[in-house]
Amino acid sequence: MSKYQLDYLEQLESEAIHIFREVAGQFERPALLFSGGKDSITLVHLALKAFRPGKFPFPLVHIDTGHNFPEVLEYRDQLAEQIGEKLIVRKVEDTIKEKGLTEPKGKLPSRNALQTFTLLDTVEEFEFDCCIGGGRRDEEKARAKERIFSVRDDFGQWDPKLQRPELWNTYNGKIHKGEQVRAFPISNWTELDVWNYILKENIQLPSIYFSHEREVLNFDSQFIAMNEFVNLEESDVVTTEKVRYRTVGDMTCTAAVLSNAANLEEVIAEIITTKTSERGETRIDDRTSEAAMEDRKKAGYF
Repeated sequence: MSKYQLDYLEQLESEAIHIFREVAGQFERPALLFSGGKDSITLVHLALKAFRPGKFPFPLVHIDTGHNFPEVLEYRDQLAEQIGEKLIVRKVEDTIKEKGLTEPKGKLPSRNALQTFTLLDTVEEFEFDCCIGGGRRDEEKARAKERIFSVRDDFGQWDPKLQRPELWNTYNGKIHKGEQVRAFPISNWTELDVWNYILKENIQLPSIYFSHEREVLNFDSQFIAMNEFVNLEESDVVTTEKVRYRTVGDMTCTAAVLSNAANLEEVIAEIITTKTSERGETRIDDRTSEAAMEDRKKAGYF
């Protein structure tokens, strides 16, 4: 008899496809949270494998802070059009106006925390009972506590002490009316796994993931892209550097890293040698306190 054995990337892919199909089978109105970043792009690629030649059983949903990188938004729209799937965009700026929220102040006025309000409003608007996200357990200690099916209460809040066991790849999506589930198909992947999978599958990414020259502000030993939202002071130093992004999000809280990596192989070589997680090295919003991410997740964050 011939042996059929999957390599580790094929095993991760198989698990993710299984999770996607579990979501489709257990929930009535799921949605795929899609930002145009590498993790959500990988999710779209996996969803194509899970459901083609049929249509996705869910729309793509982007919660737009208004501070996103233009290259990423352009890629987001192109991909949605290319695969012919529905893209729903809801803007944090609209939520700020409708709810009278306070616009962030300071040198780097990130709207990241305000995404939660827009997300929960969007969930209520479309009555989504499951939101699929690209969170991975290696990103941050709060995300390491997540189950693959993470239950949220009817206020969208997460309690890390109320997590369901997930034995033998069995996922319990049973919820009461008003509750939601966040599903994470690539929860068991690492950053390096994602990049190796992107290389193996020849997945196209926004250009900012590769080395390019950009004007940056050196803020607390991190390189912030210059943009209209950064409030400079006289003592600030702006330089032009060769950088790339390990993760993308709000321009005012996502830092670049110095890099000459111009292709996937070179990016992977850099990641193999780094000793700092992508969020630890590049996300300023995670540095506000030891429990910054966990506090946001408890309030309903992705």
